Amino acid sequence: MRHEPVMVAEVVELLVPSRGGLFVDCTVGLGGHSRALLEAGADRVIGLDRDAAALDIAREALAAWRDRVELVHADYRELDRVLDERGIAAVNGALADLGVSSMQLDAEGRGFSFRRDEPLDMRMDQSRGPTAAELLRDVEEAALADVIFQHGEERYSRRIARAIVAARRESPVTTTGRLAAIVRGAVPRRGYQRIDPATRTFQALRIWVNRELEGLDAFLFAAARRLLAGAKFAVITFHSLEDRIVKHAFRAIARAEAAIRVLTKRPLVPADDEVAGNPRARSAKLRAIERLA
Repeated sequence: MRHEPVMVAEVVELLVPSRGGLFVDCTVGLGGHSRALLEAGADRVIGLDRDAAALDIAREALAAWRDRVELVHADYRELDRVLDERGIAAVNGALADLGVSSMQLDAEGRGFSFRRDEPLDMRMDQSRGPTAAELLRDVEEAALADVIFQHGEERYSRRIARAIVAARRESPVTTTGRLAAIVRGAVPRRGYQRIDPATRTFQALRIWVNRELEGLDAFLFAAARRLLAGAKFAVITFHSLEDRIVKHAFRAIARAEAAIRVLTKRPLVPADDEVAGNPRARSAKLRAIERLA
């Protein structure tokens, strides 16, 4: 499966795995960033991911380093538990890539994309939690409108929520194709549209299903506490909601702890040639902090 991890050169330059040591990849995905860290000199990598299918692919991708890699089926917000269970107090560097992987977007049956008509699942961890279809079955119209507005920054959230609730009175909304059609019908058409009208609603529902913003700031503080002197923590985001949380959390961490320094007053973004070769990288932003002592 073709997978292009974003901003690999920037991650390696920031985390400096050539110094050796233990690194934690809090969202290992298909293993691209972990592979780069190992190739650049990391002695050991612990990789977490809540998507069991992604871990299976990462295990194959990192097979050459199997004696130096441990992959764990866990949400990144379980970082403290994972490290405590292994008796690890601190690490030489940490990374979190908060984007949805190419595998999740492209794999059939996951329900993240409206490019195919398939069951409306959207769970990153398919072993637990309600699907998007199950949540849409019971949510009240006002609450759904809030989800679409807050998580998708969709100006027509109330129209869309009203249309979804009206449609489910006829039959449950259980497929990506039907949901996309409902949303497109609810959004006014005004000339050229840069993105599909369903894009923001699908983003909002994915964030809602996976609770992507819940506990994110607490995780950032937890990861910062785990850094050894000289270690850095890099976070890659793909939409403004996450980036805002990371920006403010990193500033708060630095204010609360004199030994922490924010390395990116402005986020790093992919180079033009990377975006040209991998259009999904275009919205990536990388922020980082360093523990000085």
